[in-house]
Amino acid sequence: MICDDIESFAKALSPLQPLIGLDLGTKTIGVAVSDGLRLTATPIETIKRVKFTADAAQLTDMITKRAIGGIILGLPRNMDGSEGPRCQSTRAFARNLSRICDLPIGFWDERLSTVAAEKALLEADTSRKRRAEVIDHVAASYILQGALDRMPHMAKS
Repeated sequence: MICDDIESFAKALSPLQPLIGLDLGTKTIGVAVSDGLRLTATPIETIKRVKFTADAAQLTDMITKRAIGGIILGLPRNMDGSEGPRCQSTRAFARNLSRICDLPIGFWDERLSTVAAEKALLEADTSRKRRAEVIDHVAASYILQGALDRMPHMAKS
C-alpha cells in the first residue's frame, strides 16, 4: 500500500514494529532501520543495485529478517519542491515494490539528506574512502529519522 502523505502512512502502520528507510540512487540503495519504538534510525548497509528483481529480493529478505512494519522512501524533490525524473523513478520503484510487498510504503522529502550526512561524517573526521562507503546508508538514516521525528507530532497538530 502506497501512502502519499506521512499521516496516512502512520495510520497504516502496526504498533511496535521497526521501519526501514531507503535512499534510492541510480547505483546504490542506502538502507537504515528504526528500533521497534520508532525513536531512532540506524544506518545498516548500502546495496549495490543490479536490477529491480535482485534489489527487491535483498530488501524483502531484510524486511522479513528484521520484522519490518513499513517502508520510507526518500523522495528526491527539486530544491523548489517540484518533482522531476528522479521522483518519478522513486515512485515507480515504490509501485513495483508494492506488488511484491504488502507493507505500507511512505515517502519523505530527502532534499539535503546527503549534504547533512556528508557534514556529519566530516565532523566525525571520517576518511574520504570511508565516507564514500557509508554515505548512502547514513543519508537513509537521515531520511528515516525525519519521518520518525514527524510521526509522534501528527496527532497533536
